[in-house]
Amino acid sequence: MKNKLIVLLGPTASGKSKLAVKLAKKFNGEIVSADSRQVYKEMLIGTASPAQEAQKPNLVSASRKKGPILIEKIPHYMLHIVYPNENFNAAIYKKLAVKIIRDIQKRGKLPFLVGGTGLYISVIVDNLKLPKVPPNRKLRKNLEKKSLKELFEIYKKIDPEGAERIDKQNKRRLIRAIEVSKISGKPFWKQREKSSPMFETLQIGIKLDKDLLKKRIEKRTEKMFKNNLEEEVKNLVKKYGWVPALDSIGYYEWKGYLEGKKTKKQVRKEITLHSLQYAKRQMTWFKKDKRIYWIKNYKEAEDIIKNFLKS
Repeated sequence: MKNKLIVLLGPTASGKSKLAVKLAKKFNGEIVSADSRQVYKEMLIGTASPAQEAQKPNLVSASRKKGPILIEKIPHYMLHIVYPNENFNAAIYKKLAVKIIRDIQKRGKLPFLVGGTGLYISVIVDNLKLPKVPPNRKLRKNLEKKSLKELFEIYKKIDPEGAERIDKQNKRRLIRAIEVSKISGKPFWKQREKSSPMFETLQIGIKLDKDLLKKRIEKRTEKMFKNNLEEEVKNLVKKYGWVPALDSIGYYEWKGYLEGKKTKKQVRKEITLHSLQYAKRQMTWFKKDKRIYWIKNYKEAEDIIKNFLKS
């Protein structure tokens, strides 16, 4: 188990978090999140963070806790570590996550990398080298004023190949891709190089029937509203304004509502729809990786991990 890493991935609302906890208990593991939205403090309800289950009822103070968050006695890392107005990207994620994974291994435990953000998983599994281009505040300020559609069109002209793969609903990622492409003069996607793997990795993917996934997403959206997502959004906007971190599913749908342009019912419908669309994009990304073992239940995952650890 010296250099082994288990990756548990899948679309949003597929049940990764619960399965990961069960597997971590079985195999003496600890969990490292690979979710680009759950890295932000105070964003718990709209990101469907597993930290909600661990720290009820004070969700805001829970996200300010230092170190791992314990969920069913299993340590979870990389959850709610930076404020929504702080700069964060895949390069920062890689540096922090690699350090944590190695620490878990040194202590004789098995690290589980769990999430649905394809890029965050790739930077660890494939040891991706990311372009070292410092943030340009002036450029970012201009880009932040533009809509998702406008940003995607700008990026498409600069990097057509990258535009086919990038999450076009992720404002932060679009801005970063444009920034890197413009400053370096090279397409962002071509600047990401695979290096020798850092870890001996097993990738397990959760495969769900489309109708079941749709029901889960609808149920999760309903739960968000019951947990008072509206209040969380209002508090975040009041504190930080509409920062790029809030241009993500579960948050940006509320902008029109807060401006009196749409109803709460419309917001709910949009969150569900956008989550379904995001799940589809995630699966498109993951299906390209033929190394992933797709499973339907806990028993299948347990057997695959046992065989992997024996090898």
